[in-house]
This record gives sequence, structure tokens and C-alpha cells, in this order.
Amino acid sequence: MNKTSAPHVRMLPVAALNDWEIVVATELLTADGRAAFCPAAPLIAGSVARAGHRVHTAPVRLLPEGTPAQCLAAVAGPIAAGGAPHGPTSDQSPTTDSSPTPALAVAAGTAAGADPWRAARVAVVDWSRAMRPRTVLLASPRSFCAGVERAIEVVELLLKQRENPVYVRKQIVHNTHVVGELADRGAVFVDELDQVPDGATVVFSAHGVSPAVRQEAVRRRLDVVDATCPLVTKVHSEARRYAERGNTVVLIGHAGHEEVEGTMGVAPDATVLVESADDIAALEVPDPARVTFLTQTTLAVDETREAIEALQRRFPAARGPGAEDICYATTNRQRSLQSVAAEADLVLVIGSANSSNSARLVELSRRCGTPAQLIEDVSHIRPEWLTEASVVGLTAGASAPPSLVTQTVAALSGLGPVTVTEHTTDVEGIRFAPPAAVRSRS
Repeated sequence: MNKTSAPHVRMLPVAALNDWEIVVATELLTADGRAAFCPAAPLIAGSVARAGHRVHTAPVRLLPEGTPAQCLAAVAGPIAAGGAPHGPTSDQSPTTDSSPTPALAVAAGTAAGADPWRAARVAVVDWSRAMRPRTVLLASPRSFCAGVERAIEVVELLLKQRENPVYVRKQIVHNTHVVGELADRGAVFVDELDQVPDGATVVFSAHGVSPAVRQEAVRRRLDVVDATCPLVTKVHSEARRYAERGNTVVLIGHAGHEEVEGTMGVAPDATVLVESADDIAALEVPDPARVTFLTQTTLAVDETREAIEALQRRFPAARGPGAEDICYATTNRQRSLQSVAAEADLVLVIGSANSSNSARLVELSRRCGTPAQLIEDVSHIRPEWLTEASVVGLTAGASAPPSLVTQTVAALSGLGPVTVTEHTTDVEGIRFAPPAAVRSRS
């Protein structure tokens, strides 16, 4: 199909839709056993949901012609014998998908009314314009880092080991899918410790907490399991050590981020926060000869370097730790992102809106001159982003599950043949052991 042509829309009867206004077909099944796989279903469903309608994805079985029921609007590709799906379906890295262009299909009940049906037809038309052969450049490393894997493992082990509720202060990592899955398995997420019953089990998130929070947990006799990333713990130790020496600790980071709040709380009277090089011009310290800088672990490497250089111009005696505080995973994901952004028409970064390292990847791509979008998952992709994009760079922040990458590649294969190329800039073999509190019971 020419990407600029209007789609051919066919009207066919389909099965009942129950309580949903719109059903987007993941597979079209005919009465004689033929099937067409529709991997772009999550893309169309996302568009319909953004239009404000209740939408569901499911296989759709076509009823015999003439059966009075609901209607189907389809931009049909080949209907193959059998029903085996094509393209990647596991959590492993996707490979090249050479399957033929499948169908875009939407089913809508006659009771749904004109507005949902109109939204469904518009979604099909919009996504048909994005249909074309496409290359996907996968940045590697991507997705989970060792600190995130450790934090998730802590909660998973506790859910197996403890009969009583397992509480988690804040999001264990900044990803809504991870938090949602753990909540479905029984984890109870709270904002503050006053929501946790005295004596209960509580997990501190990967971002760390201040000493004041730890003291409150002791006072409440809470059973604390600390899932703080070891690299964040390192920054806390540095802040404590330099403050005890009488230095002013200049923390480079983002106000309001949980990691920053925890680090600031280590030595609040000796620590000042700056967010960028622009903040340093107005910075005043008690003794310019005793200045130490630390950084949030999830910052952009290039912008942090600019801030450090500005700080050292203002305070030539300023010194930092022997090794950079920005964690290896953040650095590696930014380096791999740069390798694909240079060749891509568009970069998609999978991650939640409150994920600092994911947001930094979007900003870095844009500074490289390549448009980039942050997506929670495949349903957040918009058709207008892809209309002119033949080469798509794809990565995921350190807190985003690898399965979301696989799902995104699979959905893109529903818009035409996809060739997947992996750009590997580093190989990560780091693993952090879980805390002794859970190791001893596992």
C-alpha cells in the first residue's frame, strides 16, 4: 500500500463485543480456518483510547456473510492459511521480521454509537498512512540495569517469603508497568511510612532514602529491607564523608527527584543543590577552598560535565570523588543511544514520565538533532511520528522491562516489513546480590 493513499475499508460482520465500545483485532479468523495476524493492534488501540473510548484487543472471528451483528473496518493484508503469528513474541531481543504486511483491523458494535465508530475508522486511516518497510535500530545496552533488577528481585523474594503484606515506600523503580505487576502480585505501595502499620515489612526503593526516614522506620519498629541501588548508597557515603570533613557538598541533580531528596538528607546543613551550569553563577559557599561536588546517578553525561566545568571555574579548588557518580548503566545507555540517533529519522525511548534516565535519553537524542519521543509502551506511539520515518531508533530506560521493547518491534512489524539491527556499544555483566535479609530465606 502506498503510504499516502487512503485505505480500502471493507465492512464485514464480526462476533459480539461484550462491554467494549471498540475491539481491535489482534488476529482475524475466518470460518474456513484462515487467519491474518494483526500485530499493529496495540497502535490502533492506543489511538482509539486517546480519543476517549473504551478499547480492547482480542482475536476476532468473522461470522458468515449476511449474519446481522456488528461491523468490521479493515485495511486488509494477506490472509494466510493457518493462524500462526509472525514476528517476535517473546521477551528476548527481536530479530529481523520478513513476514508479509498484515492487516489493520477494528471491530465496533452497532450499539457503540457514531463517535467510537468514527474514532476507530480515523485510527485505521491514520495508521495506514504510516505503513511502509522500516528499519529498527536497537540500542544496546537498554532496559533493566543491575540496580533495577536487584530492587525488583527484593520485592519478588519477599512476596514469596512473607505471609504478611509487603509494603514498598514510593515506587520500587520508576516504571508504571513494573509497579503495576508487583502490585497485582500483592505488594502494597505507599508514599510515606505513616501509611505502614507498626512492625510491618517495608522495602526502601532503589532510589534510596534519607537518614530521617531510616530513623522513623526504627522508631516504628518496621522490618526494613533496603533495596537502595549500591551506586546510590555510594553517593550517600561520599556526601557523609565530605560533610564530616567540613566541606560544602554541591549536589548536581534534579529537585524533587527521590534520589536527590535522599542524598540531600544525608547532610542537609552542608549540602546545596544545583540543577545546571546556569545555577552556579549565583552560588555562594562559606569557604570556596572547601567545595566538593557529587551528582545524581541518572543525569545526562554531557550536561553534567558542563555543570562540573562551570563549578570548577567558579571554585577552582572544587573536587569530586575519584570516580564519576553517574552510574555505568546511565552512561552506557546514553552512549548506545547516540550510536543509533546518528542514523535514525526518529528515536523512541521506552520509559515512564518520572524516569530520570529515560528523560535524559530523549533530551540527548534531540541534542544530537534527531527527533525523539518518550513512550510508556507501544500504545503511546502516534501515527504522525512514523509517517515519514523509515529508520527508527529504539531504546529503553534502565527501569523499563525488556518485554516492552519486544512488543514495540512486534507492533511496528504490523505496519510493514521490519529489519532489526542491533547497535551494541557496551556489554554489561554487572549483577548486584540482593540484601542478606532476603538471601538467607531464598
